[in-house]
Amino acid sequence: MHLNFTPFPYLHTERLQLRPIALDDDKALFFQRTDPDMNRYIDRKKPENVEEVRQFIQTLIDAGTEGRSVFWVISLKDNPALIGTICLWNLDLVKEKAEVGYAMHPDFQGRGYIQEAFEKVAEYAFANMQAKTMEGVVHPENLPSIRVLERNGFQYKEVEDGLLVYVLETPM
Repeated sequence: MHLNFTPFPYLHTERLQLRPIALDDDKALFFQRTDPDMNRYIDRKKPENVEEVRQFIQTLIDAGTEGRSVFWVISLKDNPALIGTICLWNLDLVKEKAEVGYAMHPDFQGRGYIQEAFEKVAEYAFANMQAKTMEGVVHPENLPSIRVLERNGFQYKEVEDGLLVYVLETPM
C-alpha cells in the first residue's frame, strides 16, 4: 500500500473540492467536534476550546506529512469553507487496509455531498494508495452512515466493541 501524501492529494468532484485541513479551519472543526447532533454516535473527548482544536489540526497535518493518515476538508467548489470532513486512517500496511471516517455539517446534510466525496476518496484509496480493503466502523443506530456505506458497496462484517464493521474489497 502506498502511503505518501506529500504533495497533498487534492480531490475534486462536480460540486466539491477536497483540500487539506488548515489551522484557520479551527472554528468550523470546533463546531464539528462539539455539536451534539454531529457527535451523537461518536465516543470521543470533546475539545474544551479552539486552541485544543488547533493542536488537533496540527496533529492531522503531521500525520498526513508522515504518511499515517490523510484528512480532507470537504468544501464547495466556489467556497473553501469547511462543510464536512472525510479521512482515511487506521492504515494497516500488512493487511493493505484503510478505515474511512466522515462527517457533514447539519446545514449541508441530505444533499448528496458525503456520497460525492466518498466515491472520490474510495477511488483514491484503491487506485492511488493501492489499498485492498476499506473499512467503515459505525454505531448501530447511525442509520444515515450505514446507508452511505451500503450505498458504496460495503458489506457488514462483524460487531467490534459494540460498533458495526463494514468492509469493501478492492474492485480491481
